[in-house]
Amino acid sequence: MSESASTAKAPRKKKRRFGGTHAQIRSALKFYKVFAYVTGVLLLALVVEMIAKYGFDTEIIVGGVNLSIGVLILHGWMYVVYLLADFRLWQLMRWPFSRFILIALGGVVPFLSFVVEGRIHKQVLAELEAHPEAAKRY
Repeated sequence: MSESASTAKAPRKKKRRFGGTHAQIRSALKFYKVFAYVTGVLLLALVVEMIAKYGFDTEIIVGGVNLSIGVLILHGWMYVVYLLADFRLWQLMRWPFSRFILIALGGVVPFLSFVVEGRIHKQVLAELEAHPEAAKRY
């Protein structure tokens, strides 16, 4: 019995398969982080604009330019870039689709993009630290 116990192998640590190198993932993480903050700030500006428009029945106009419409358009386009950043990070990390949806919701719920970004940032760094062997792809 002791002979079979000594020949038994210890369970191997499961190797993590990423969709890219650590450098590519870190680059995608930085891109995601920037647009998570940009989208979050613009979403807060959009909330202020909506309160002004529907709560006080006024438009925000500066120098003849309607900033209310500008905030709407800018947030819409930045949210599209945020989704691209989300998709790139999700694809490189090879997470389940539900995680992609959760991250995408960060750009439509006020303050959620800041919370989600912090958690995703920590998770990505933890997974990269836990699996240094997955760094080389080619």
